[in-house]
Amino acid sequence: MTWTITPEHPASPTAAALWRDYYTEVSDRYYLLHENRRTDPAELEREVAKVTGSDLTPPTGQLLVASYAGEPAGTAGIRLRPDGSAELTRVYVREELRGKGGAPLLVAAAESAARALGATRLVLETRKDLTEALTLYARLGYKEIAPYSDDIYADHTLGKPL
Repeated sequence: MTWTITPEHPASPTAAALWRDYYTEVSDRYYLLHENRRTDPAELEREVAKVTGSDLTPPTGQLLVASYAGEPAGTAGIRLRPDGSAELTRVYVREELRGKGGAPLLVAAAESAARALGATRLVLETRKDLTEALTLYARLGYKEIAPYSDDIYADHTLGKPL
């Protein structure tokens, strides 16, 4: 089985379905850890609709969709920042396909896309409970940097020169 990674508009049905999967998982993990409940369905719908991903389109961003054996499997997005860096976001691989090499390929493709858009550094924020993400980023050479936002859910801010 092979992975393919292609640019995709965030509003496409495939990208929208993967965004919903991603948001559901990270939101449920947060609420299960902190409040012993899953995400309220109304909140899920409101938040998924609120974050359109319109900033993940050229010329200032890019959304990438990974497929495994021809089926949509994950995403990674980048958005340019005013300081010459790009932010890595929406890195996600469907649970049943994790461990098959897709996440490193998505991050590498996002790094290439960021370079092509002129970024000299890739930065990201993540949470401490997303241990798989922290392990992946460390393995790929990302290091702790000073926070660049006041996001209350960002426990770690990481960066890597491109």
